[in-house]
Amino acid sequence: MNPIDMFASALVLHPDGAVRAAERRMTSGDGGWQIAAFHAETDEDVHADHWEVHPAAEEAVCCLSGGLRICFRPEEPGGEEEMVRLPAGTAVVVPRGRWHRLELDAPSDVMSVTLRQGSRLERRTV
Repeated sequence: MNPIDMFASALVLHPDGAVRAAERRMTSGDGGWQIAAFHAETDEDVHADHWEVHPAAEEAVCCLSGGLRICFRPEEPGGEEEMVRLPAGTAVVVPRGRWHRLELDAPSDVMSVTLRQGSRLERRTV
């Protein structure tokens, strides 16, 4: 057994109970849950200018250190973005199919857990 660098790889939890280290990918067709950790210094590191959606499952977004905001795209045209602030040691569950994006309050270590199947990014327009 060797340690797995969680800032360079992801863990994929497969339906048969297997857990494997794998390349982090935005989408995955293997049906497994992906646990990914990353260090973010700037908003560019968390694609703050893009909306993200995961249609196959909810997503847990965990702020391990630093601080961040998770913004939710309005569900109705002309509506306001919703925002949840995550200080270190907190998490939020993003509902399945809800468009969201991250912004940093400080350099942060973040962990996400979700099924990546069918996930998409879309550039945010202001």
